[in-house]
Amino acid sequence: MKLKTLMIGATSAMALSGAAYAEAHMADSLTVVSWGGAYQNSQQKAYSEPYAAETGVSFTWDESSAEAVARLRAMAEADNITWDVVDVVAADAMRLCDEGLAMEIDHDEMLADGDDGSTASEDFGDLIVSDCFVPQIVYSTTFGYRTDVEEWNGATPDEVCDVWNTDEFPGQRALERRPIANMEWALICDGVALEDVYDMLETEEGVARAFAKLDEIKDQTIWWTAGAETPQLLADGEIVIGSTYNGRLFSVIEEQDQPVAMLWDYQMFDLDGWIIPAGLPEERQARALDFLRYATDTQRLADQAKYIAYGPARSSSAPLVSTHAELGIEMAPHMPTDPANSENTFLFNYDWWADNRDDLDAQFQAWLLQ
Repeated sequence: MKLKTLMIGATSAMALSGAAYAEAHMADSLTVVSWGGAYQNSQQKAYSEPYAAETGVSFTWDESSAEAVARLRAMAEADNITWDVVDVVAADAMRLCDEGLAMEIDHDEMLADGDDGSTASEDFGDLIVSDCFVPQIVYSTTFGYRTDVEEWNGATPDEVCDVWNTDEFPGQRALERRPIANMEWALICDGVALEDVYDMLETEEGVARAFAKLDEIKDQTIWWTAGAETPQLLADGEIVIGSTYNGRLFSVIEEQDQPVAMLWDYQMFDLDGWIIPAGLPEERQARALDFLRYATDTQRLADQAKYIAYGPARSSSAPLVSTHAELGIEMAPHMPTDPANSENTFLFNYDWWADNRDDLDAQFQAWLLQ
């Protein structure tokens, strides 16, 4: 077996592929943190199961990504980092990197080149929004709704502001228990132009205006913390419309064949990817880097799109996206970036939320308790 040299230090590290390095130099297990549900299943099918088959590494999965920042802060304080690889949204990666809780990644040295000959940094391009972040997928937070609500008299919502239209579309809603997306949608549906939303949120008046708009549906809203909740609530008929990640809605619509449809209007684009916690022991860090090199190459990112409707973060992966592994349907039309789905969208403002998340999180949780 051809061995490669692995150097891990303060400024440089080299990740290896598969079992190309003696097991004594890498841990034989990984604790990976993600979001559960259909998304985590797609990661297991595309990444961890084939990696485990090649290397014999055992995986423990934790579904705590929504709490990643707080949990990693606590682990660092206790000097007891129990996670090896963590799936986070881009804004959380930026916060963890700024706080020294995530290790910096030399993308071109530690990650695989693209199958088209590009370097990793060329292949990922502008999606590398932090020195500690390895992009994985482009996804959107959007709405799904029941198609069989008798009280709607055959009408269906066709714009995001119908979430506030409780006269024509009565019933329970579901929104995520955090300010991101909710604040933007609230201001858009209160008449603020999209290009002015973040300037408005810079002011106390703008924040108050967003909360006032959310007050209109607060009593009719179930607040979720895991992306799998809204699809289950829709399938059970406990809500009539709710936000979640587009891949979760794809699962309940196409895989489970539930009477649910997608509302793409003003979907919020976002990035999701990996970080490695800072300060891991050398053998655990080496294994984490080896797994990331494998899991973020061109083929593996394209493979994930066989199981869930999220766009791969590498440009070289896009031409390899084909059909669903089990349903046989073409996946491209189910991607949030498809032209038919993206007439009205907004890009999650990573820098703004990285700067303002803690303050607005506190205000949002206080508002929920009022």
